[in-house]
Amino acid sequence: MPADQVAVVLLAAGKGTRMKSETPKVLHPLAGQPMINHALAAAADLGAARSVVVVGPDMEDVRRAVAPHPTAIQPRQEGTADAVRAARPALADFADGSEDATILVLYADTPLVRPQTLSRMIEARREGASVVVLGFRPPDPAEYGRLVLDESGSLEAIVEFRDADVAQRAITLCNSGVMAVSAAAIWNLVDRIGNNNAKGEYYLTDIVALARADGLSCSVVEGDATEVLGINSRSDLAAAEDVWQRARRAAAMTDGATLIDPGTVWFSHDTRIGRDVVIGPSVFFGPGVTVADGCEIRAFCHIEGAEIGPGAIIGPFARLRPGTRVEAESRVGNFVEVKNAVLGAGAKANHLSYIGDAEVGAGANIGAGTITCNYDGFLKHRTEIGTGAFIGSNTALVAPVRVGQGALVGAGSTITKSVPDDAVATARARQTVIDGAAKTYRARKAAEKATRKKES
Repeated sequence: MPADQVAVVLLAAGKGTRMKSETPKVLHPLAGQPMINHALAAAADLGAARSVVVVGPDMEDVRRAVAPHPTAIQPRQEGTADAVRAARPALADFADGSEDATILVLYADTPLVRPQTLSRMIEARREGASVVVLGFRPPDPAEYGRLVLDESGSLEAIVEFRDADVAQRAITLCNSGVMAVSAAAIWNLVDRIGNNNAKGEYYLTDIVALARADGLSCSVVEGDATEVLGINSRSDLAAAEDVWQRARRAAAMTDGATLIDPGTVWFSHDTRIGRDVVIGPSVFFGPGVTVADGCEIRAFCHIEGAEIGPGAIIGPFARLRPGTRVEAESRVGNFVEVKNAVLGAGAKANHLSYIGDAEVGAGANIGAGTITCNYDGFLKHRTEIGTGAFIGSNTALVAPVRVGQGALVGAGSTITKSVPDDAVATARARQTVIDGAAKTYRARKAAEKATRKKES
């Protein structure tokens, strides 16, 4: 089905009170981005022509988070069909109500549904079903609604657990709530859904009975139970994170990366890992990280917003912060922090240093304990270290400052003025040696200590 014949209605108006949070449930992060963005990303992967997000009246922060996608307000939370109905004005002109067009109903708190599964639902629509429901078979069906199939395998009914008889409760195929509905049929069906139930709400699940009564075909596409994991609590969020991370680790290894202890490596939604990358234990990737082929990320590194070039070695115990670019064959060693800085090809910062707001030339060597003093209490300033420069241990480079190509800075220096190419710079007090002074000092202090003992 062409992308311009698919629209998405994303339901996000729930208050999520069980999260016990001032943050709306759908904005809680999963894999480094709000869970609602996972559903929008799935719609984008499908190439959906339009995605409309249904929110509550006091959810401006959610509206801002999903922009530029349009939002529709559900004034009162009166059920899923009521929420879908709220999106109708935003989709009034969608595909002119064509029978070939599909409206997908997704849930912002069910963020793990895969685009491949949604594509199968759209394909089932193309083959003639007016309503397609995503079903799943959980290890314990518990109180999920059951999907009842007829002899031909078509969807006959959705029966809520409390309304099911013994035979229906024995059915293992359950309702996820995710649906694909014909654009030609959806509004007529939704408008006829009533609220004659215990809660007085309008349930989208009633759409199947109405469609069948109209002689329309309904079908089921099965997905994995992990795809439809709904998030209603912090525990649910942790479970979804675990599912997502397990899948992402497996994908990284399938694509040619080595994870020495996979269960301790944490990826973000947009982490990109090349081939022949080796990742040690307890490595965390925040958003915005790209790791090129042949890199080694050693244990206990924290990396976010960074680009790591081919063959670079990072860590152990290194931290790369946003704006960092480590070029080919460079080395960032243990207890080194890099922020908004470029390390040129083959540059080294091997231990115990802070490189912030800086440009380090190719082949430069940064000695242990070096810091770029980039903040003057009001503004940030940059440090430039030229190609092949050597910075001695325990050096403070007070920005703005430039160390030229091939220059050498002596250990223990505080550099406040730029150093020309190929120059040697030192900035420390001259060493003074007084023969025998240490012995005299010890004798004097021992005598003072003895005197205080007698007086006490």
